[in-house]
Amino acid sequence: MFEAAPPPTQSFPDLYREHRGWLEGWLRRRMGNAWDAADLSQDTFLRVMASAQPLTDIREPRAYLLTVGKRLLSNLHQRRSLEKAYLEALVHLPEQHAPSPEQRWLLLETLQALDQLLDGLKPVVRKAFLLSQLEGLSYAEIASRLGVCERSVKRYMAQAYEHCLLAELQ
Repeated sequence: MFEAAPPPTQSFPDLYREHRGWLEGWLRRRMGNAWDAADLSQDTFLRVMASAQPLTDIREPRAYLLTVGKRLLSNLHQRRSLEKAYLEALVHLPEQHAPSPEQRWLLLETLQALDQLLDGLKPVVRKAFLLSQLEGLSYAEIASRLGVCERSVKRYMAQAYEHCLLAELQ
């Protein structure tokens, strides 16, 4: 699958020079868009540069870059899906209640931050938390919607709150 890797790259410029074209090509084939692929490639290298892991510890640079690139690609798809759902919801609002472009941008940024904060939660825990926080449902109502007992909802909410608190500490 991967070629035999050269000895660990010693510097970031070497890593970039040796693997940028390959990574960008891989992303372009997945995305079908050279501009997005170039952006994601750059973001991947920025993540690597900001990482606490020393470059000399990277034994398989392409595998490492591919892992980071796949995560960023997944995040991009998730963000676009969220944007699409938000814009579709706006279409159904009466014109007098539609937010201004500035408000739309702020709302979308807030939704994306919330989505990122809740990333990593089990889907049922995430859903319980969102039903509580966004729809204001009681634990009994959430339990009914999810088809679980109220005690499970309490446990889900505790997990969600713990997740949010730990994320804030980082």
